[in-house]
Amino acid sequence: MPALIDIVDDEEPIRDALAFLLASRDIETRLWASGEEFLAAQPLDDMTCIIMDVRMTGMSGPDVYERLHAMGSVVPVIFLTGHADVPVAVRTLKAGAFDFIEKPFNDNQIVDLALSAIAAGEIAQANAASRRELDSRRASLSAREAEVMDLILTGAMNKQIADQLGIAIRTVEAHREKVLGKMGVRNALELAALTRDHGPDRKD
Repeated sequence: MPALIDIVDDEEPIRDALAFLLASRDIETRLWASGEEFLAAQPLDDMTCIIMDVRMTGMSGPDVYERLHAMGSVVPVIFLTGHADVPVAVRTLKAGAFDFIEKPFNDNQIVDLALSAIAAGEIAQANAASRRELDSRRASLSAREAEVMDLILTGAMNKQIADQLGIAIRTVEAHREKVLGKMGVRNALELAALTRDHGPDRKD
C-alpha cells in the first residue's frame, strides 16, 4: 500500500506545512481541519498513518484517538503537542498511540517518525488480519472439536483426551483430524504455534 498520511489539525498553516514537507519525500497526504470531520469520513480503509494535534477546537486529539481505538483501528497515530500538553500525550502513548512529537518539530525527525509508524502499522495490520482469520477458523469448529483442540493444546494424547471426554479413541482421532484440517495445520506443533503467534491475548 502506498504511503498515505492523514493530517488532523485545526491550524491550516500546520496542515499545509506538513503536507508540503511530506510531499517532498513522495508521501501523499489528506488534510482534515477537525477531529469531527475526520471521524465523519470513517472508515478510510487506505489509512497508513495519522498525524494529529493534541489540542484542537472541538474534539481533542486524544478524544479522536479513543474513538478510532473503539472502532478497532490499528493505524498508528503520531501526536503533535505543545510543551504544556506533553503529559496528555504521554498518557495517550501508554494507551497505544505510536508516538508524539513536540512543536516546533524538526522536519527530518517527523518524516522519519512517520515512515517508522507506517512500517509498524503494516505489521499491525497483518497481525490483525491473521487474528481475524484465526477467529474465523475457531468459529468453524463444533463444540466437541473445540474441546478436543483445547486438550490437544495442553499436550494431551488421544487416550488421555478420550478418557477425559468419555469418548472412544477413534472418535478423538476423527475430531483431531477435523480440527487440524479446519485450523489449516498439519500437526499439534503447528497448531500450538498458530494459536500462540496469533491468539487474542498476543500483544504487538
